[in-house]
Amino acid sequence: MAKTPHDPAAVDEYLAGLISEERNALEQLRELVKTTVPDVRERISYGTTMIFARNRDLVGIAAQPKHLSFFTMSPTLAKDMAEEIKQTHKVSGATIHFTADKPLPSPLVSKILDARVTEDDG
Repeated sequence: MAKTPHDPAAVDEYLAGLISEERNALEQLRELVKTTVPDVRERISYGTTMIFARNRDLVGIAAQPKHLSFFTMSPTLAKDMAEEIKQTHKVSGATIHFTADKPLPSPLVSKILDARVTEDDG
């Protein structure tokens, strides 16, 4: 059992509480984040959002009542990439909405992560 939101077990507990389709989609996204950014740390924020951070928060993911969310944590990046994102998914501010049956394309996520790491290093 997780002792704090920063305890790695908190992320596993959060995912375990989701329905299988949502859990699988977020676990795949989690693995992509961890593979693309090996030094990333993860935690739970506000009890409902998985946050991935290095120096600062990079991205976040969460299950919402009607969709899943990928938080780019960068309004500028989301705005700059809006046309590309809108080709496959809805974007609202710095958040991309997706569903378990229509996950985010891995190349798009990798591109966002690379850009966020560059911002984080800047």
